[in-house]
Amino acid sequence: MFKAGIFLKIFIILFVMFLTLEAAGYYLGSRNMPNIDNAEETKYEKTSMDTLKKRNSALRQRLENLTPDKVYIVIDTGMNKLYLKKGSAVIHEAVVSSGSGNVLKDPSGNRQWVFDTPTGEYTVKSKSIAPAWTKPDWAFIEDGEEIPKDPRKRIEKGVLGEYALGFGNGYFIHGTLYTRMLGRNVSHGCIRVGDKDLKTVFTTAGIGTRIYIF
Repeated sequence: MFKAGIFLKIFIILFVMFLTLEAAGYYLGSRNMPNIDNAEETKYEKTSMDTLKKRNSALRQRLENLTPDKVYIVIDTGMNKLYLKKGSAVIHEAVVSSGSGNVLKDPSGNRQWVFDTPTGEYTVKSKSIAPAWTKPDWAFIEDGEEIPKDPRKRIEKGVLGEYALGFGNGYFIHGTLYTRMLGRNVSHGCIRVGDKDLKTVFTTAGIGTRIYIF
């Protein structure tokens, strides 16, 4: 696995460069150029456009080389969209909910939690059917409940949906009871997905499938 975020950063940089060159091509092809006669202007524009086309072609090839040829997952936390992709093709698209960005402070003043979805490059590390949630301390604090000493009292079933795909540090792509909230940034950092879409993602992605989050 590449270092988290490297692929995503390179991909975005190349994509921005590509868009910049496209825009520059349009500008060169459409602007009026003073003090240059029509013949010289046409020759200048042709040379500039040929150069831009070659650069665009090279960037396209680099982007294609960076694009995984196997199934992978892309999550846009701003638009709350999940894309199941293979190469450049979108196999499936789903509306999701990602981290709210809210901050919760422990009344003791010693701890706080920021409910953001992590960004970067990850892989599917685990797959679970009918997963049970082991409630962390913040879940009890948020509900105004005492943190239990018995670990068995942390287990809660039925809140993560029918499937869950773990991608590290306690974060999952999982189901939700709050389907009406899909499309909003309301989670505690995990990616919430509707049942039908989640089943497609779960059955298509395997252990090791790459996940790119931005």
